Formats: sequence, structure tokens, C-alpha cells
Amino acid sequence: MRVKNILVAGNYEEEFKKMDSNCSREYRFLHADEIADSDLSWADVYVGSKPCANFNLAKVKWVHSFNAGVNNYLEIDGWEKYNVLLTRTVCSFGERISEYCLSYILRDLQYHEEFLFCQKEKKWMPKTPKMIKDQTFLIYGTGEIGQVVGKTLSEFGATVFGVSKSGKQKQNFKEVFDISSASSLICKADWIISTLPLTHDTIRIFDTHFFENMNGSVFINVGRGATVDEVALLSSLESGKVRHAILDVLSEEPLPENSTLWGRKDVIITPHISAITQKNEAVECFFDTLWKLENNEPIPNKVDFSKGY
Repeated sequence: MRVKNILVAGNYEEEFKKMDSNCSREYRFLHADEIADSDLSWADVYVGSKPCANFNLAKVKWVHSFNAGVNNYLEIDGWEKYNVLLTRTVCSFGERISEYCLSYILRDLQYHEEFLFCQKEKKWMPKTPKMIKDQTFLIYGTGEIGQVVGKTLSEFGATVFGVSKSGKQKQNFKEVFDISSASSLICKADWIISTLPLTHDTIRIFDTHFFENMNGSVFINVGRGATVDEVALLSSLESGKVRHAILDVLSEEPLPENSTLWGRKDVIITPHISAITQKNEAVECFFDTLWKLENNEPIPNKVDFSKGY
């Protein structure tokens, strides 16, 4: 594929000019709500975090998402019908999410909250911190992000299992199970971390049945909010099946002010910041993908429509 006309939804002009020395390409940088049908007809490729309101697959050959997740694009029908390529951004998301998870894991194992309370009360109450190497982790999602999280925890000596749709074995996991075979591990895990994308198969996959199998462990969601049945999660927090929940993604964002999740001491909420896309990384990934495409190289960040990621 030869790409000449590039339509970019968003303010990325400075980053593109720094990285593209090819004077034969033409660009249009527009906010998503400014894009007209004529812009789509002009473009060979549409680049952006989300589709514009009048997005039309019949008018483009390639779409590149600035996000790791592409569920907002996959809501549009016709990708295979019009033979449109869809690629996604792969950059430092794995490292960022690993550090996010690690910060809350250490906060818990090192008893930060308890020692802060003792300091306020001027009480000297020694307690031996736990170590990551003695913990068992179950990571749902063994793609690029899940593998980096698994590697990070494994390097601390933890026992790390993975769960994926296929159950295909991957590096950095002691063993990988398919979703139907993982139920016996749920009660044995100290920590369950979801890096799952949102697909037809993962909507509310973490439901009442799932949480009832937990045994007072911690649940971290850095994947997609709609993979969790939040009513079931609340019920499991009340029963103690889930000891603590750390949620960077919610089914509705921003989380409504009247949500009961806000006020719970056993829930930590962050505003979808565990892996914010950096402009320079996003644009660099686009050009790396463009080079591979124009040179007939394999494209590892190509979306598999049968899987949804």
C-alpha cells in the first residue's frame, strides 16, 4: 500500500512534522468534529483516537488508532466488507501499566496505610511487610501489555499465571490457561489483574460467578471497564470475596458522582491514567507501521477482527 494523503484527527501537527521527512505526503490536521465527507474521500488513511461522527469505511484504505484498545472503531460495521486495514498503537503501555500495578501492590504488601495511621496516632507498632515473591498472580490477558506485567512480577520472584481466550503458552507466565479452565485458579490467587480488551466475549466477564470464586484477594482492572459487572463487584466487596479493588477503568467514564464506588474504603479509583498515550510515542508507532506497510513487512499491531484486538 502506498500512502500519500493522511487525515489526522487531533492536534498532532508538530509531532508529525518532526518525524516525517517525506515531502511527497500531504496532511490534514482537523479536530474530529471538523472532519467533512470530502476530507474522508481525500484521505488514504485516517489517524486518531476515535472515529469522527461521519466516519465512513468505504472512503479509506487504512485506519490507525492512537489507542491500544480499538473497541470504539469496531462498533462500526463493514471492516472486512470494504477490506480496510485497522492498526492500533503499541508503545510503552505495558511498562506504564506494570508500574501502576506495582505501586498499588507494594502499597498493600508494605502496609503503607497502616503505618500512616500509626504515625498519626503516634503509635510504634512493628509489622513485617510481605514480599512479592510469596504472592500468586492471575493475569487475564496475555497480549503485549499482559506479558510485560507478567515479566515485571516474575522478575520479583512471584508465581504468575495467565488467562487468555486460546490458552496459548507465553513467556513470563508459569502457565497460561484458557478462560474455561481458569476457574480453579481464581481462589488460589492473591491478586487478579485484568488487562483484557473489550470484545463481545469479554463484556461483563467478571460477573457474580467469577467474584464468588475469589478468596479475599485483590482485583485490579487496567483493561476496560465494561468487562466488569460492577454490581457483582460491589456485592463481592461486601461479602469479603474481594478484599480490595483497584479500578483505573470503569463502565462509565467519568464515574458518576452518585456512584457508591467513590466512598468505599476498599476501592481505589483512578481516572484512566495507567497508560495515557504520549503524543510522540503514538506518532512514532504510526510511522513505524507505515514503514512496515510500504515495505511489505509483517504488521504486529494489525487488528484481528475475529478476536477484536
